[in-house]
Amino acid sequence: MSSQNVDSAPKTSQVQKSGVRAAFEYTGIPPSWLDKRPRLPSRNWLIFLSVTTSIVAYYAYDRRECGRIRADYSSRVEHLAKDPLGTTDLPRKVIVYGAKWPGDEDHDKSLRFFRKYVKPILVAAAVDYEMVSGRRSGDLTNRIVDEIRTRRRIDAGLEPPSQSPMPLPNQPTLEQKRKRELEGGIVLVGRHTLKEFMSGLKCGWTESMDRVDREDMLAQELASDGRFDEPEEPVIYPEEVDGEPLPTHSRLLPSQNAALLSPLRMPSSSPSKSTRSISNVPAHLDTPPSTIPALPTLLLVPFTNHIGFRQVPNMLWGFFNERHKVRAGSEAAYSLIMGHTRPFAAPNTTVTVSEVQESQPAERQGGDLDFDLPAESYYYGAYTPSETEKARKTYYDALPAKLATARALARGTRAPTKEEDSHPPPTEVELRAERLKKEMRWRGDEAGWEIVKPGQPAQWDERFADALQVFDEPREDNDC
Repeated sequence: MSSQNVDSAPKTSQVQKSGVRAAFEYTGIPPSWLDKRPRLPSRNWLIFLSVTTSIVAYYAYDRRECGRIRADYSSRVEHLAKDPLGTTDLPRKVIVYGAKWPGDEDHDKSLRFFRKYVKPILVAAAVDYEMVSGRRSGDLTNRIVDEIRTRRRIDAGLEPPSQSPMPLPNQPTLEQKRKRELEGGIVLVGRHTLKEFMSGLKCGWTESMDRVDREDMLAQELASDGRFDEPEEPVIYPEEVDGEPLPTHSRLLPSQNAALLSPLRMPSSSPSKSTRSISNVPAHLDTPPSTIPALPTLLLVPFTNHIGFRQVPNMLWGFFNERHKVRAGSEAAYSLIMGHTRPFAAPNTTVTVSEVQESQPAERQGGDLDFDLPAESYYYGAYTPSETEKARKTYYDALPAKLATARALARGTRAPTKEEDSHPPPTEVELRAERLKKEMRWRGDEAGWEIVKPGQPAQWDERFADALQVFDEPREDNDC
């Protein structure tokens, strides 16, 4: 029996090894590593891998869909870019307006949305564009008002049309420029841009065509409010000193003399441009026209900007759903390129400005004036007029001390300190210019907020019904 046990032992110790395993063993890999069998990860690893894989897969799917949608719409219009143009022909050109989103210091968000989601389709169709941005709220309204006033003055013969300094043989005429504008169109990105655009249209076609220098008007108003007047000090002047009478003290305040010689109030020997234009406008030409000429067709592009900590969930949702923005921008660009239009839908009821309070919810006007109305719900908390009032109060509380220092150093009543020698304080002229700049910004922000604030209706005039059109979704060929 002992011999049988000895013979059976070597048989059990021999294990059949594959060539790959033997090769791995000779490379120095520990045999324990080769004996391991695969098994499922732990519960925590399974959770981590499943969540991570799902997020990465959803992100990859979204970006792949973005590329597919953009390529699909580009292929539909790229044949238009291959159409030849004449030697004197110009490509189609559109004007893109993007106003500043309320409460966001980045004024370029609207145009950035256009460049990312709408521009690729326009480029595929060889459509030219010009972008106009408003750095502050209300800048777009002022720009449109000035452009309409200039057009009315040219049509009335009060000023010649603008011409290039070097006349060219193929330079388009005024009628050709306006025809090209009508063939191009206007792109309005977001509801806040629509509100500023409609407000500028109404003011430009309703108010006087006189040119207004807003900075000069504000400088005249600020110069007479007494902020820079010197305080009156009670000084007793004796009538006689040693039996000799003293000269009478001047009753004219020093600040009034300084205001007359201030650069902001410096008299000019020739009348200003605004004064000349006001005096040259006859009364019968300064009345608003009864009808408005046809305006370029509008393309309304929905846009919502999420800012603030409370809107972080919306930001995350938008990051993983870019395909919806790409589709919306591509569809808008495709509608503009194909040129299918419809009349601008007039509102059912025109709500006046005095009937709407800031605390009231947004009221529906009906028609295209309700475009992208839910976007106004994201305005709340973005900007409040109290912020401007707080900044104005802080500035004016510190102004008297700065003004006293500037006057003391200018008159030499005291010597400057070491800090003032290394960093000279602003002079009185610089303080006046700084105040004018701040008031221009504060009042512009307040006026712009009154235009775009939630609940404020978009401006409307019955004359716009026959002058405005909107790009609509092109009709499909399935009906044929």
